[in-house]
Amino acid sequence: MQPACAEAPENPSPPGAPFVPGAGHARFYQRLQRRYADDLSLLPPGAPVLATMERTYEALRARGCDTASALRVLRQLVMERLMRIDCAAQAPLSEITRAMTELAELALDHACRQARQELDARHGAPCGPQGQPVALWIVGMGKLGARELNVSSDIDLIYVYEQDGETAGTADGRGRISNHEYFARAVKAIYGLIGESTEHGFVFRVDLALRPNGQSGPPAVSLSALEEYLQVQGREWERFAWLKSRVVAPRASIASAGVQALRGVVLPFVFRRYLDYGVFEALRALHRQIREHAAKRSAGHPERANDVKLSRGGIREIEFIVQLLQVVRGGQFPELRCRPTLDALQRLARAALMPPETADALARAYVFLRRVEHRIQYLDDQQTHALPTRDDDLAWIAHTLDYPDCCAFLHALDAHRELVAQEFDTLLGGPGKKPCHGCCAAGAPPPVPELDGLLEQLPPDLRARVAECCRHPRVTGLRDEARARLVRLVQRSAQWVAEGRVSETAAVRLIDWLESLLRRESYLALLLERPAVHAQLLQLLGAARWPARYLLQHPGVIDELAGDALLAERFVAADFERELALRLTALRATGEDDDENLLNLLRRAQHAEIFRTLARDLGRCLTVEQVADDLSALADSVLRVTTQWCWSRLRARHREHPQFAIIGYGKLGGKELGYGSDLDIVFVFDDDDERAPEIYAAFARKLINWLTVKTGEGGLYEIDTALRPNGSAGLLVTRFAAYAAYQQQRGSNTAWTWEHQAMTRARFVLGSDALRARFDAVREAVISAARDPLALRAEIVGMRERVRAAHPTPAGRFDVKHSPGGMVDAEFAVQYLVLSRSAQHPQLLANAGNIALLQDAQRAGLLPAGVGQAAADAYRALRRAQHQARLDETPTQLAPPALQAERDAVLALWHAVLGAKQGAVGA
Repeated sequence: MQPACAEAPENPSPPGAPFVPGAGHARFYQRLQRRYADDLSLLPPGAPVLATMERTYEALRARGCDTASALRVLRQLVMERLMRIDCAAQAPLSEITRAMTELAELALDHACRQARQELDARHGAPCGPQGQPVALWIVGMGKLGARELNVSSDIDLIYVYEQDGETAGTADGRGRISNHEYFARAVKAIYGLIGESTEHGFVFRVDLALRPNGQSGPPAVSLSALEEYLQVQGREWERFAWLKSRVVAPRASIASAGVQALRGVVLPFVFRRYLDYGVFEALRALHRQIREHAAKRSAGHPERANDVKLSRGGIREIEFIVQLLQVVRGGQFPELRCRPTLDALQRLARAALMPPETADALARAYVFLRRVEHRIQYLDDQQTHALPTRDDDLAWIAHTLDYPDCCAFLHALDAHRELVAQEFDTLLGGPGKKPCHGCCAAGAPPPVPELDGLLEQLPPDLRARVAECCRHPRVTGLRDEARARLVRLVQRSAQWVAEGRVSETAAVRLIDWLESLLRRESYLALLLERPAVHAQLLQLLGAARWPARYLLQHPGVIDELAGDALLAERFVAADFERELALRLTALRATGEDDDENLLNLLRRAQHAEIFRTLARDLGRCLTVEQVADDLSALADSVLRVTTQWCWSRLRARHREHPQFAIIGYGKLGGKELGYGSDLDIVFVFDDDDERAPEIYAAFARKLINWLTVKTGEGGLYEIDTALRPNGSAGLLVTRFAAYAAYQQQRGSNTAWTWEHQAMTRARFVLGSDALRARFDAVREAVISAARDPLALRAEIVGMRERVRAAHPTPAGRFDVKHSPGGMVDAEFAVQYLVLSRSAQHPQLLANAGNIALLQDAQRAGLLPAGVGQAAADAYRALRRAQHQARLDETPTQLAPPALQAERDAVLALWHAVLGAKQGAVGA
């Protein structure tokens, strides 16, 4: 068939005439019906997808169309179909954008292959330094990269080739050119096939302005040149552009190792390792430029003013909201790295970065505005986003969106745009000022004084610290923009000190904290952008010394303060493990799931949870027991996740799931972990495979390394395995049968009494349910075994004396843990009660913690009336004193009469249980 070449004369409806229902009103649709009536049946029924478009393309080629003509006619057939299913059948937005995206991918794939075939015939294939073939990748940006292409969109492309070199030349040795020139010609040829207008129009308008150095840059760039550009010259706004980048053609190369290498160049540019609030100002500047450009375009052209993409509350502002949160957080939270806007909104809601109702409202607004945009473009196939000024066109848009009239449609449009604008202004309003609702940039802010110019305004201690800071090389070397941020933060902190909102000590500690982090200017931006975070940080820094040191080690955790629900929540293991699973999936999707990234992912997540608990603790939202519960639950979760990840990456593993368990002792076993506590753990296995001992030993070593190794993000926990059978001389991993025999005094190698004391606080942390039941049975048998009370008393008293001798206390001081009447006395008394009386009183078998066990012992009549409860209360007070001292980094040795009543209560317990008086304080 020979398609018609001449356009039929247009006969559009006159302005104001009634519109034709469905797609028939659109002038573009009318043209397609006249021109391609005989070809429309070539596209199979239904929404166009890649497979049906490919068949239609081949049918057009079989009719004699060349590549360029077949692609153009295919585009017209697809457009006609989309108008019909969208305007008449209300097809979902996803069907329309998928069809346009797959059409672009198909066109670029065929164009790229044909261009390379022709160039190879003239110049030979391009080769690398070792003669290897060199790939060309077409990177789709913007809506093409995100698979969100609209119906009259241009396609933003960047052409990247793998390596420099030269072509192989033809068989007679001629035609050799550089790879640089070869790929420049390929770009030109591809444009000719899809971008030039012919009698059948174009396939897509093509825009290369996003390539390195913009219009002045080469049309195609090598991978190494792209990497250098992004590292050295890449600008903040380009990070938003590359966020949605994706290799879209040629299809055969998309899964190649080279494309993964390209992804490895782009990801670190878009997503920074640390929370990156420095992009706020860059996005504000970009947004101002866009609004100013839109204002200039509409000056004298009122018909351009109502733009559903670029005007206030338009599509671009939704995209900015989403991309800003992704760029700020995506370096630390890989699950946020996705291209489609609607998917990203849901991920932001799941990550608690946006209320779910806000995400849903923005998603509804986005779908509505995109559907309006499509109808605007259906009218004349123009790349426009401005509402039409003709009444009939506007009425047709309202009708095809199921609105009864224009007024109802415009009311809905205004409501969606107002919501979007409010959310955008809330996010980008800027520090310390009201959001700007106009289209033009706000006036210039007042000049910022130098840091030393503030000194006279500051209170004495803060003045001395800031004066010292002024002379620091890191401060004198700051960029002007960063120095201005530092000055504003000092001004704001000093104002809050003067108002009594924060202490001067907190402001001084803030300067200490900032001074060590000035190389990471993003933290200055974060605090300036988020005054609430700045205020809460000062509260934490003023509350105790340990939080300040923790923040120096792990500064990225301060963004946790931004969450409104921080102080109202508790640690939830299932949520923590689900988020880690999502992040692991995201890293796998981009091939970034190497050991280093996973180690850092675990550390960032654990540090964030510790900091959340710390903030709740200092905010008086948790008791000391709740802090210990949450820190212990966190450790359990980290052990579970690390065990799963390590086993999946163990080369020697011989089964899908390890027959392996971790038993927690000490503070982990008793769920009494504090900040910085190490983990006392024992590894056991129950596996008859002859290779099992060797495999599980290697596994345990790998697990300990993952938990203890220090990376750029710090460490997780220190691990102590000294409580395993035979201590440091024993095997790192013990067969469970041997562990049970050792604990239950079977055979020649058996546990000591002090190990049975430790068993009272032992807890099965992870492993199979069957192994858990066997451990619980062994623990119960060990604890409730018949013992000589006098011999047990002598051994425990002797062990207590050895522990006390190892922790001497200066004369006249009381150590809340080790002195007579301290925490260790209460713990040893409870252990004696459990080991001597649990056979007759099963309620003592539970690993319920010292406070609960003391109360149970009193109820069982094992203690004089009131002694158990008084000791329980004293133990709680001693733990609280120890906890606060550690937060303040002050000694736990106090001068009497501090805690005298608590000491007396514990000594009364000791005397009642063990019948021996402890020495005087400091003895």
